[in-house]
Amino acid sequence: MSTPLTLKRMRQDIAAMLHEDPQDILDDDNLIDLGLDSMRVMTLATRWREAGAPIEFSEMASVVTLGQWWSLIERAQQNGR
Repeated sequence: MSTPLTLKRMRQDIAAMLHEDPQDILDDDNLIDLGLDSMRVMTLATRWREAGAPIEFSEMASVVTLGQWWSLIERAQQNGR
């Protein structure tokens, strides 16, 4: 059984991809403005799906902040998706 994806892990994964400190990635930062391109978003979506998170690239592409991504995942997890 996989461990549910956490906001902390998401922040760490994004920070590692951007070569930033996790504490510098705020929930409402525009991740595209920070340098996260579509290929990196696809990589994160795949990584998080493999960890058991019910998230698709198309959902992630429709919003641009960590807080919004976390809301998508929380909602999907609560709905048993």
